[in-house]
Amino acid sequence: MNSVLKGVDARTRLVGHNRLELLLFRLDNDQQYGINVFKVREVVSCPKLNSLPNPHPAVIGVVSMRGQTIAVIDLQQAIGFGPAKDPENCAVVIAEYNRRTQGFLVAKIEHIVNLNWEDMQGPPKASGRNHYMTAVTRINEQLVEVIDVEKVLFDVTGVWSMGEGEEVQFASDADKEVEGEKPIEFADVHVLMADDSAIARKQVQRTLDKLGLKSTMACDGREALKILTQWADEDAQELKNLALVISDVEMPEMDGYTLVSKIRADERIKHLTILLHTSLSGVFDSSLLEEVQADGFLSKFNSNELSSKVEGVVHGFLTLQKQKQ
Repeated sequence: MNSVLKGVDARTRLVGHNRLELLLFRLDNDQQYGINVFKVREVVSCPKLNSLPNPHPAVIGVVSMRGQTIAVIDLQQAIGFGPAKDPENCAVVIAEYNRRTQGFLVAKIEHIVNLNWEDMQGPPKASGRNHYMTAVTRINEQLVEVIDVEKVLFDVTGVWSMGEGEEVQFASDADKEVEGEKPIEFADVHVLMADDSAIARKQVQRTLDKLGLKSTMACDGREALKILTQWADEDAQELKNLALVISDVEMPEMDGYTLVSKIRADERIKHLTILLHTSLSGVFDSSLLEEVQADGFLSKFNSNELSSKVEGVVHGFLTLQKQKQ
């Protein structure tokens, strides 16, 4: 099965071209699904699984691979369709999200397709809040649903995976009041965030709220660019107070790379500080950041790392503002 992934490293460095590659698969139905190849480490036939005590119903076991113990999630059950009918004859997609490796049980692997992010659309508004799509597209006249794996992992584990032994409880303390006073100097500072995952937006917004920063959320790069250009057209106060743009890399309609290039091409907003914030672990270096003209990169998701990075940018922004006065 891994023959389908040959040459992935060469084919997926599509930097700045608003392109992606999807690994297509099926569950126990006729619907096609996809995930970004960048996040896939390998695809294997379902191995012998070891059981866990009192697991989530969708976690069907663990397997030891390449020196790692990896939990295997029945993706069909995780998104609400009931357990896979024949797990032993299924495939397992080994993928890395948010610094953690997981296995996803799927019925059948199909093939890899190369697409434009412009061909990807956000989920239909009528689909409500409980769906597991981050985007949809059409391939050969058939609808393909791109799975919001971050939502799947949150719903299964109840936490946002952090790596390095840290986990942020996301549901139980969501309504707790932030202790202490907000820094007065941060009171008017603004941050724009673009991410197609509602879970990611909510977690980043909570981090920004705890810093006392105002924020605006966009669900993809195109919406973020529209907001920025509207602020520029209106000479809006939000733009004058905008210290930072935080952008995911993978987003429908316009990805993070293209968003950065569009911002840099607009004289009114090209000065903005832009931080790429993504679950595509291990693929960035200084030369790549220079190529895409971003100011920094941070792997999802560690609230302390994000807070520290944002605070540094905001302090620099405020210092510059005071010098201009």
